[in-house]
Amino acid sequence: MKTFVIGDVHGRRAQLNQLIELIPRDPERDMLVLLGDIIDRGEDVPGTVADVVKLHDEQPERVLCLRGNHEQMLLDFVDEGATLWLHAAVGSECTFQQYTGKPLRVRSEQDFATLRAEFTAAIPPAHVEFFRTLPLFYEDPYAIYVHAGLRDGAHPRDTPAQHLLWSRDGNFFRNYTGKPCVFGHTPAPLLPLRGRLGRHGIYISHSAIGIDSGYIHTSPLSCLQLPDCMLYQAFADGHTATHHLTAFMPEPLRALQRRVTANQPHTRI
Repeated sequence: MKTFVIGDVHGRRAQLNQLIELIPRDPERDMLVLLGDIIDRGEDVPGTVADVVKLHDEQPERVLCLRGNHEQMLLDFVDEGATLWLHAAVGSECTFQQYTGKPLRVRSEQDFATLRAEFTAAIPPAHVEFFRTLPLFYEDPYAIYVHAGLRDGAHPRDTPAQHLLWSRDGNFFRNYTGKPCVFGHTPAPLLPLRGRLGRHGIYISHSAIGIDSGYIHTSPLSCLQLPDCMLYQAFADGHTATHHLTAFMPEPLRALQRRVTANQPHTRI
């Protein structure tokens, strides 16, 4: 079995579909993991959510999406009227307008209640319920997968949800040496330079592996294949790239690669 893990999608439906077509995943054997934040900012959030829901519903044992902080903010808005999701930095105006057909405008306190009612009426209930089902972490023989990161090296079951969804912990980024942990949330260009050198837009330092490649017009959407450490990327202009990560690999990932080599069949001559 191989695991294919995709970083923060943020409504980039075309890039996600291109990436799904690119990766050599056996749907009967291999696992597909999305690290959350499938909504906000992009050109087709409803279509992206529909595609991810369809992928999961067709293979619930082989496709898993984690909950990101953006899904959590949306749920907090729908369930409690929390307004953080409406902040301009979040990118929720794209999600709101694409679901409702109306621009997100706030001029008075009453507008918050109106926007909540309009959005709740417009978003398909199946999409909201899907967000509610999303777990905060996943683990397989190769790695631990979380949206944002771990606290002091603790297992995610022993880590507060707030930390798994929101943390940007420099100590984790630089010094984590436990079981490999693949995370998104923090764009790789914002992570320490040393872990970015020669990484094709992702981040690797010791056992911390960040695959949120960023969100600007030149940013790829990235998928890491484990245990082989193959990296697949789809760009907004339609081109793709594939890289085999071998240089300056930390020991935890080298151990995974050695395991692959040891398990490959050998031909006798």
